[in-house]
Amino acid sequence: MNSISLAGRPVARIGQGTWRMGEDPARAQQEIAALQQGIDLGMTLLDTAEMYGEGGAEKIVGQAIQGRRDEVMLVSKVYPHNASSQGVIKACERSLQRLNTERIDLYLLHWRGQYPLSETVEAFERLQAQGKIGRWGVSNFDVDDMTELDDAGCATNQVLYNLEERGIEFDLLPWCAKQAMPLMAYCPIAQGGRLLDQPALRQVAERHGITPAQACLAWVVRHDNVIAIPKASTPEHVRLNAAALQVKLDEADLASLDAAYPPPLRKQRLNMV
Repeated sequence: MNSISLAGRPVARIGQGTWRMGEDPARAQQEIAALQQGIDLGMTLLDTAEMYGEGGAEKIVGQAIQGRRDEVMLVSKVYPHNASSQGVIKACERSLQRLNTERIDLYLLHWRGQYPLSETVEAFERLQAQGKIGRWGVSNFDVDDMTELDDAGCATNQVLYNLEERGIEFDLLPWCAKQAMPLMAYCPIAQGGRLLDQPALRQVAERHGITPAQACLAWVVRHDNVIAIPKASTPEHVRLNAAALQVKLDEADLASLDAAYPPPLRKQRLNMV
């Protein structure tokens, strides 16, 4: 399977996001089943956060990986308001309990907040030393944030990236590539809807006999150092996401999408959702 090394481990370049999971008990079993099917199909990176459903998504993930913990790479995130020296430790403990595991493979600062980066990193390193996390990283950091961080221990940066949000291509994506740092792309098909109805995207999808969402995913992971983490809460969406790893867009496809969604020509503000 099309893979990349993240935090020292090979993972498929399309993983599984869990934003908005764990919010409705009536959907819990379907969400658990979808994640398990994704693991079966090789999408073993599961991305979650204490923010998602205020811990509800972590509980869903914890149930999905029971008996399969060693098969998956777990990624979770700490709220900025919990990113103090002691706050990180306590937040991690709560996440471990919800995930029903002894280790989070990759633990991220969800976005910058009031606490100095050095304080948060020191707490991450303590968790590493205790074996409670494998590696640490950040999310929603722009180039100036990464430059200020300036820490070789940072394993990844997770940011918003899709056809409608290409600003990182101007500076952040090349910066990460130069540092040999994998970049995790969240919302890789935007919010669906409008983007998936875009004529140029639909034409590309039709040429390949795939869905517009699969075309979006193939476009995002065309970069060697990018991992997409779409959410899929139904078996059919999970299957389609996994199949997108086999799609290769050609130069004509990329030119058509560039015309519809031009790449950035100058620095843009890093957006987040």
